[in-house]
Amino acid sequence: MAQARVKARAPRKESVFGERFAVFAECLLTGVWIAVACLGVVTYPAAFAAGARHLRRRTTHQVGGAREFVADFRTAVRGGWLVGLAGWVVAGAVWVDVQAARAGIPGGPLVGAVGVFALIGAAVALLRASAVWAPGVAWRASLADAGRQTVLDPAGSFLVVCGMAVVALSAWYIAPLAVPVLGAVAAAAVAVEERYRHR
Repeated sequence: MAQARVKARAPRKESVFGERFAVFAECLLTGVWIAVACLGVVTYPAAFAAGARHLRRRTTHQVGGAREFVADFRTAVRGGWLVGLAGWVVAGAVWVDVQAARAGIPGGPLVGAVGVFALIGAAVALLRASAVWAPGVAWRASLADAGRQTVLDPAGSFLVVCGMAVVALSAWYIAPLAVPVLGAVAAAAVAVEERYRHR
């Protein structure tokens, strides 16, 4: 009789809605962690890599929290800061292209458009590389694979671009909202990579 009561009081399984809402809330919290880790200016690749790794742990029901995020960030930033610096150099070059296009230089609009598309492609490749980063994986190898996947999987790349657009629009309308939404971008990149891996 006592055993029957114990079985009857066994913890209920979490509902699908509750589980999905928990993942969404974890994405928003991860966005705050990513934003804080990005304060180092060149640390944004490592911040997204640590955030994506945290979300991968969460979706596979592994234990992990802020301590694991910080450990992953410290590992990722060792080579990731060079990637972050290169990203700022590329962004600066595109800014110069756009300024040249505005100045009315012949062929400037074409060069400016190509530069903007190249910057978007580089951002997508960086997010895709961050989504699969793991300790011991070289950034150069991750970026090379992500660059190929960005081209070979245009649908997935478009989804990542849509995620970046959501952050940009959030920042445009309500700037503080862009901070937690960064976690949703990391989650989108993780989902795109899982989709590509299982194709």
